[in-house]
Amino acid sequence: MTARKFMMPASLNESLANQQPPKSETERSSPKAAYQAYSPSAREPLANHHQEKKPGITFASQDKLPRLPIPGLEDTCRKYQAVLAPLQNHREQQDTAAAVQDFLKHDGPELQARLQKYATGKTSYIEQFWYDSYLNFDNSVVLNLNPFFLLEDDPTPARNNQVTRAASLVISALCFVRAVRKEELPPDTLRGKPLCMYQYSRLFGTARLPTENGCQIAQDSGSRHIVVLCKGQFYWFDVLDDNSDIIMTEKDVALNLQVIVDDAEQTPIQEAAKGALGVLSTENRKIWAGLRDVLTRDEDSNNAECLSIVDSALFVLCLDYTEPKTGAELCGNMLCGTSEVVRGVQIGTCTNRWYDKMQIIVCKNGSAGINFEHTGVDGHTVLRMASDVYTDTILRFAKSINGQAPSLWTSTSPDPSKRDPDSFGDVSTTPHKLEWDMLPELSTALRFAETRLADLIQQNEFEILEFAGYGKNFITSMGFSPDAFVQMAFQAAYYGLYGRVESTYEPAMTKAFLHGRTEAIRAATMESTEFIKTFWADNSPEQKVDALKKATQKHTGLTKECAKALGQDRHLYALYCVWQRAVDEEGAEAASSNGCSSPREGSSPSPPNSPTHDTNPNHNVLSTSESPSRKPPPQQMPALFADPGYDRLNTTIISTSNCGNPALRHFGFGPSCADGFGIGYIIKEDSISICISSKHRQTRRFVESLEAYFGEVKRLLRSVRKEGGAGRSRVRESEEGKRGKVIKADTMQSSASVGGREGREEEEEEDDDGLGGCEFLAPFSLYYVIFALGSLHLNVLRGMADDGFFDAGMLLQALKASQEDKERPSDKAVGHAKRSIGKKLRLNEY
Repeated sequence: MTARKFMMPASLNESLANQQPPKSETERSSPKAAYQAYSPSAREPLANHHQEKKPGITFASQDKLPRLPIPGLEDTCRKYQAVLAPLQNHREQQDTAAAVQDFLKHDGPELQARLQKYATGKTSYIEQFWYDSYLNFDNSVVLNLNPFFLLEDDPTPARNNQVTRAASLVISALCFVRAVRKEELPPDTLRGKPLCMYQYSRLFGTARLPTENGCQIAQDSGSRHIVVLCKGQFYWFDVLDDNSDIIMTEKDVALNLQVIVDDAEQTPIQEAAKGALGVLSTENRKIWAGLRDVLTRDEDSNNAECLSIVDSALFVLCLDYTEPKTGAELCGNMLCGTSEVVRGVQIGTCTNRWYDKMQIIVCKNGSAGINFEHTGVDGHTVLRMASDVYTDTILRFAKSINGQAPSLWTSTSPDPSKRDPDSFGDVSTTPHKLEWDMLPELSTALRFAETRLADLIQQNEFEILEFAGYGKNFITSMGFSPDAFVQMAFQAAYYGLYGRVESTYEPAMTKAFLHGRTEAIRAATMESTEFIKTFWADNSPEQKVDALKKATQKHTGLTKECAKALGQDRHLYALYCVWQRAVDEEGAEAASSNGCSSPREGSSPSPPNSPTHDTNPNHNVLSTSESPSRKPPPQQMPALFADPGYDRLNTTIISTSNCGNPALRHFGFGPSCADGFGIGYIIKEDSISICISSKHRQTRRFVESLEAYFGEVKRLLRSVRKEGGAGRSRVRESEEGKRGKVIKADTMQSSASVGGREGREEEEEEDDDGLGGCEFLAPFSLYYVIFALGSLHLNVLRGMADDGFFDAGMLLQALKASQEDKERPSDKAVGHAKRSIGKKLRLNEY
């Protein structure tokens, strides 16, 4: 097994230097050797790592992908002024215009030339800056960087218990790992054009490692084992052989997981909590770096090898002992865990996590989700994995009914039950428990980390809206782009509550380019501002609908431009980083007030939005988070970056991301600034699912305002359609006869294919975003009709007495009594010993 480590440069100046040739990899023969392999001599910048060339289809189109274009300076400045205009008054607009003109005359052309020179020969002009912005983030990654996906329940009720569901997800995830490693995973495409697949090579065996000078991304590209967390206790066992073939059946994995659950229950939860070292991964990154040094400094301790086992695992499986009752509680559990203190001891699921790696989380009742480290991968990539994993669970069940049922994979592993035991190689399929040496320093640090984490969890709240009134079908039948339509809803609901237009962010996927990530769609435009003011004024339905059309058309145009990497945010950020390089070259102090080698935005990284976005997230480091307050270095800061408008644009109040996929029930992330909202949404065929987070900023009221808006807009559209006598859509025809005030209706929502549909319509191009905003084209959609996602309560808004204006005070009256979320149904191998790390569990004892 080999181990690779990638490190962020000590300074931005070094990151801009010529690329170093790849260092030779160090062979790992033991966990100890793997740990020792993580040395400076084996490190290289993550952005400069190149995918090995192997035969296969997954990366076959990489060399054909165009490089990310550097936009023209004048075009970027023009777009910068345009996206700021709705957020400024006339005087502020004049100040920004003056700053832009100064920038174009003085610093701008020189910085543009420097950027073009820097980008020569590189895969992407923004990539290293992008990684730096995430890896320089010092605060806790919880609620700030890591997004979550909440999967739909398993369509077979018998498998909706913890051990069975977890085993099924593990096997499907391993099938995905195998497909990536063997390069058999079909590449992502958009309208027949291939997308960059580089991020898939970063998904597994990867960990974010903190150091005193920023974090590093380490990867064991030959990882064969998984780590299981149960009640804060750590276990591991091998699941792959050296050929990346799966060496355990689903029943074998289920047996191991049941053994682990039973063993974990032998230790009282309050006692186990005192050694739940996963809490340390939630600490401030520099504090966590110091604690890792404590863990590894004693050569006679097991801690270094235990840490290596965790870092090099394919992924972490978290088995929670709780059963969240509501959708909001489930979302909170997947994002940050629960906080529950009993007799002074934290026993919530927040102690059952390891946030530096991808985590598959399964609750006691089988509800499952994914929480992932966001530095090297965007939501679009993890969404593909989640979709394929969920699809595979369905197809494997279908195959158990009909052996002729197809498989999602090009090839499959040999049946482990029929293999010669000697063919597995040096593996250990029996679970081992990691036994940490709890030094006094670690016990104290764990206590303080837990209290800080509990504070962080208590400072945030989550609410969901599962709007069943309509979805994509109705919106498109009315001639609107679904994504643009919902984006206008967020702005209108916010304006109805606060009477202000705020910076609004949505990521657009740029994976059509080599190593592409995202670009920022600034959804607040002059057209959207005109719409929300028209909507909340006493205007006719025709005027409101006409304003909505103009606003959505503008949003659609912006989305298409950003998908072509022709937005303004990423370009401006790269120019800022290049300016900082110039400062470094002159020996001046770092431009960033936080002293990092790459600028950070406020308390979150510098990419786009909260964790969930290009996460966003608090998570999104570039655009979704608040810009850092920067002290000008001795060299005067360029006028554009010193302009107050630049900070205002990057202080994202409404941070959003659209993820369209029926495999997900919800997804989300934390707010990107103290007074902001983090909004993850899924537009399904006949419903809209939204998860909203904030730091206790009337989140429930915002959700109710959204629901009221959706109902009112539908009424307006029907009114205009009826008066206009336009051709009636099938949606309209299907609703004939449904007159009168409907109190409640149960509807059965059919599942569309997890992968999306063939021949996507033109308007669907706007659904592309950095959190996975485009649907995937997956085969075998016929099999998805095996299940239904369950009956949903349809909340129907009361008709408004007034044809036009209704103020924020009427929103609550417009809602029918809130109905409780319907409780989701729940039912209550062979190989040679390779390593001896941890206490080996005896299977025959259970």
